[in-house]
Amino acid sequence: MSIWWYQCKSWVSLVPTRATTKLIASYSLILVGLLISYLPQMVRIITRGTSEGISPYFILLGTTSATSGFANILLLEQSRHDVACCKEIETFQCVAGVLGIAQLGVQWICFSFIFALFLVFFRYNTSNVPEEELGGEAPRWQTALMVASLTLVHGLAVIIVTSMLVYVGSPGLNMWAQSLGLMAAILAGIQYFPQIWTTYRLKHVGSLSIPMMCIQTPGGFLFAGSLFARLGWAGWSSWGIFLLTATMQGILLGLAINYEVQARRDNAAANETDENGRPKSPHRTPNHLYANGLDDDIPGRYSGHPETYADNTEQLARIIDRQDAEARAERQPLLQPGGIGIGNTDPKTHNTARR
Repeated sequence: MSIWWYQCKSWVSLVPTRATTKLIASYSLILVGLLISYLPQMVRIITRGTSEGISPYFILLGTTSATSGFANILLLEQSRHDVACCKEIETFQCVAGVLGIAQLGVQWICFSFIFALFLVFFRYNTSNVPEEELGGEAPRWQTALMVASLTLVHGLAVIIVTSMLVYVGSPGLNMWAQSLGLMAAILAGIQYFPQIWTTYRLKHVGSLSIPMMCIQTPGGFLFAGSLFARLGWAGWSSWGIFLLTATMQGILLGLAINYEVQARRDNAAANETDENGRPKSPHRTPNHLYANGLDDDIPGRYSGHPETYADNTEQLARIIDRQDAEARAERQPLLQPGGIGIGNTDPKTHNTARR
């Protein structure tokens, strides 16, 4: 009988069924929440048809960090023990033991999918948003190729080194696991710097999802706490990733919300109209102001093509109604002496001018 049988049975005896149920419920809730949190980001990139506003280096560092973190928790001694116990204990206890691994696996899958979406939609000319809403220049295809290549090389390197250590049964497997955890923590720590800089430079959110960050920022702290409860201080390389990531993501979230609120205020101000139905602008001055209070951009009673002055049918109707009212109030025929276009109202002078 395997030595794992005694260790697993002793572990099960220490964990009451009620506690195991609560553990599974909490881990399952985090797992579902983690999956849901990535959906707004995926949907936003797809609906906008572009990954504009998302730094390619953020994608590179995030994907490699997720890969290292997933490999780290798979190779930790506690995780290997939990997986081995699944052969000896009931399914219920097995699920409780491997849900922590599943959480990191789901995160790796979701971020890898976002990585794929970035590569598909990195060009701006395929976007579904107006050109004026796009900020900065699209990443060059060389940059996208570099991100894809480095991510692939990193993933292959992790798989090859891990397979070799597992095959030879090297005692350095734990050290390799800790190294992967440290690598994941470093990559996660610097992952948000290029994205924070990109968002700050563009002064708008772009395809970056605020709802995703609103879910993940508090969820990251909760996730780190759940891993700490399971792994203790010995698992610092696993839960430390999420503690650091949640902190940096909170900074990015604050920056994104600030720019989004500012953009909505600017849009609201741009859509405000005055009593004539024209957009208000605090920086606009009339080209020429006439005695009737109208300027060059407001149609008068004899202005042709009033539709060119209107932004919508309501404004056009108001312009036409005003012109009709002013025309009815006209008391001086246009073609009579003294009418519009004739500066002199004296009939004698007028007749002399004609002769």
